[in-house]
Amino acid sequence: MLQPIYDETKLKMNESIDAMRRDFLTLRTGRVTTSILDNVKVDYYGTMTPLSQVASVLATDATTITVSPWEKNLLSAIEKAIQIANIGVNPNNDGTIIKLFFPPMTVEQRHESVKHSKAMGEKAKVAVRNTRKNSNDKIKKLEKDKLITADESKTAQDMVQKITDTTINTIDSVLKEKEAEILKV
Repeated sequence: MLQPIYDETKLKMNESIDAMRRDFLTLRTGRVTTSILDNVKVDYYGTMTPLSQVASVLATDATTITVSPWEKNLLSAIEKAIQIANIGVNPNNDGTIIKLFFPPMTVEQRHESVKHSKAMGEKAKVAVRNTRKNSNDKIKKLEKDKLITADESKTAQDMVQKITDTTINTIDSVLKEKEAEILKV
């Protein structure tokens, strides 16, 4: 009766970690990745479409990303979308492709990225705590409905807390790794 609650708790908490890792992909580290453009949406015939669905996006080296639109008439729309996204660089349009030249990150920019990563980690921790609360509420409802005893309820809540502690420790270690990656010159 309690095992499904434990399983759901672990699943939802692991989803929080996965969401945090996906958020980390949008952060800039010492080396540029194409995922920095994941949130860029282009006006494609009246529909806001992700950049990756209207163009080829490649990281050609550690500081350059090239964007090759599949339709040449989209070049200016893509350029405008990148400017609106405010990713920290201006697009260079040569008439066939767009190149983004990222200067090396300054210490200040690295610390700002670390700050953003910590905020993302905190967001994941809040999601984990909300999952813990929901799981504990389910356990208390089972106790209230006399489906489990008070001792079983206490043991189950302790188990949920152990799952929560393990997940929070995982979030902290992933966050430390990301901070080290960002601050590495």
